[in-house]
This record gives sequence, C-alpha cells and structure tokens, in this order.
Amino acid sequence: VETVERQLAGLRIARRGEPSEEPAYLLDIHTSSAAQPGGSPLVAVSCSNECLRVYDRAALRCLRQYGGRGGVLAGVRFAHTCHSLVFSACSQGTVKCWDVRSAAQKPVQVFSGYPSNVFISFDVSCSDLIVCAGTEKVEKDAFLVFWDARGVTDCASATKEPLGVYSESHNDDITKICFHPVEPNLVVSGSTDGLVNVFDINKDNEDDALISTCNSDSSVSSLGWSGEDYKQVYCTTHDEGFCWWDMAQLDTEEPITLLHVLDVRESVCAESHGLHYLVGGFYHEKAGKLFLIGGTSTGDIHLISCSTEGLSLVGTLGGGHSATVRSFCWSPTDESLLTGGEDAQLLLWKPGAVERSLTKKASLKISSSVQKRVRVHNTSLKSRKK
Repeated sequence: VETVERQLAGLRIARRGEPSEEPAYLLDIHTSSAAQPGGSPLVAVSCSNECLRVYDRAALRCLRQYGGRGGVLAGVRFAHTCHSLVFSACSQGTVKCWDVRSAAQKPVQVFSGYPSNVFISFDVSCSDLIVCAGTEKVEKDAFLVFWDARGVTDCASATKEPLGVYSESHNDDITKICFHPVEPNLVVSGSTDGLVNVFDINKDNEDDALISTCNSDSSVSSLGWSGEDYKQVYCTTHDEGFCWWDMAQLDTEEPITLLHVLDVRESVCAESHGLHYLVGGFYHEKAGKLFLIGGTSTGDIHLISCSTEGLSLVGTLGGGHSATVRSFCWSPTDESLLTGGEDAQLLLWKPGAVERSLTKKASLKISSSVQKRVRVHNTSLKSRKK
C-alpha cells in the first residue's frame, strides 16, 4: 500500500491536451477499456459548451467532436465491449450513442426518455445490456429510466423507448448513477435527497429491487463501488462530506457504515494549500484501497487515502491546472490519471513522468459566468413541464 501511495504522490504531467478553439469546462472524462486496432485507447470528455470530444489517449489529440446545442451533457461513458461506442446523456431527455469511427454528427442510437425528463446522470451496465439515466425532479417525481441497449450498432439512428422506470425511491434530483463493475444487475444511485440506493434490477418491481438505502445526510455529488469484490459503496456530497458503507454487512448484525466524514476539508489538513472541494473517488485494485481526489480553486490536486480509521493526505499534484478541477479518470492498466478542469485543460499524469514541452504555459483560466457554470440545479430546465 505504501508503494502505491508513493507512486500516486509521484504522478507527474506526461502530456497536455491540445488547446481547443472554443475553451470550455471539462466536466466528465472516461477512457475506453482497450486500444483501437493499431492505435491507443480513446478518451471521451463532456464539455460545458454542450460538446462531446474524443481524444487519442497517447497524444491527447482531439479526433472527434460531437453535439453542441443539444442540451447540457450529463457525463460520458464508453461501452465496455465495443470500444468505438461512446454514450452521452443530456438535459433534453435523451441518451445518445456515438460511433467514434464515424465523423458523422448523427448518433447511431438515441435512447429517448419521457417528455418531462431532464437527465443529469447516467451509466451503462458492465455487460452493455442496460442504460440507466437519472432525472431532475419535475413536480413531485424523480425517475431512474432504463433502456435495453442491445443491438446498438445494428439499427442506425433508431430511437429506443424506455423499458421502464423506478419512481418511488428518490424524491429529488438523481445526481449520480453507477453500475457495479462486474455484476451487471446491480446499480447504485445518489440524489440531492441524501439517499444512496442500491438496486438489483433483475427483480420484477422497484420494491423488490431496492436492496439497500443509505443516508448521506446531504446532497450526493459522486459515488462508486469499492472493496474486495466491490461489495462497498461510497459517496461524496455537495458540501464536501464523505460516506462509505459495506453492503456485505447487510444481512449481519454489524453496522454497515465504515466511515462518515461530515466535512473532508476539516479532517484533511493539506498543509498551507488547504482543500476546497472533492471531485470523487476511485478504488485501487492492486492496493485494495479507496482514494479520493480533491483540490483547490487554483488547480492543485490532492490525493486522499481512505481507511476505516479516517482520511489522510497522500500527496498533492501541482503545476498542472490553474483553476478548479472538475473531472478525472483513473487508469489501472498504466496507473495513470487524466484530469480536466475549468481552465479547459486536459492533463495526463503518470508516475515519474517528465513533460516533453518545456515552454511556459499561459494560464488558461476561463472567465467564469453564471451561464457557463453547469450546476446540479438548473432552474431554466425545471420550467419545462410535462
């Protein structure tokens, strides 16, 4: 574990993404699980200008750009089995699937929600069979909407209707959805209502499907699976709290809460830099350890180790970003980290790397404006009634 922590603390910038003509906040990052034939893995990034960009991971060169004017994007995900397919959900009530081999600006599949749906979260099951998206609350309802994702490439530009919805388990915006890494029927959802719900979607109805409800006591900003066989669930909250639960204890007398930190900023003293926010977490399989990523408004990135005793700072990555970091993607294959932020920069960090370009980087900080901020609550979207 100490070796892994030293490696993480030793991450250095290996590459910077080429600057875009239209700078935008980089809100979510995902990497394809395997390389393209004769090439490197791909990186997909959702941006605040409503575009989806696809990069070559080795050179961080932008290969494709999709969308724009299609509504605020709520994340990006590559398919697990077909590495050329990438999904994006948007506020206009659709999840789109793009084939990155094609420059055509038309998705190969559109998963349409119900008329009032504004999607702010989504994920794809590890078997690529099910797509699930979470909605903003409309009137009294917040939905988890499910689709059958089979045969995406066989029916070009076909529109798929939902298989069904879960509507009883959350009573406010569903901010995050995460399928289990190896069990395709398990999915966890988090909401501004503070609840983190685990479902087995193989069950016949929502009541039976709801395996566990955990309360974070705050609005959920990110979540994921961790631990041996991924039997644990964790979440971060919009007021920088952290919760960690063990689903393996559900049928025992043991408490399921492993750790609950109300404000990580107070418990992790990052020397003089401070900790301003959390971005999310990732589980390091080799070390069998959960790590959190947070940062400062000036772009420093803090790596935080989690144990049942508490949280501790592993290291700080500086000299990369010049503004708030919004997104990251951990790659276990080469133990590297991709980060994106409000300075429009996409950075690749590797253990002990030396950045090739020695030219001084000008600050790419984008002028903040209310219009450019992508937030969980967006009142203009809420006014679109059924």
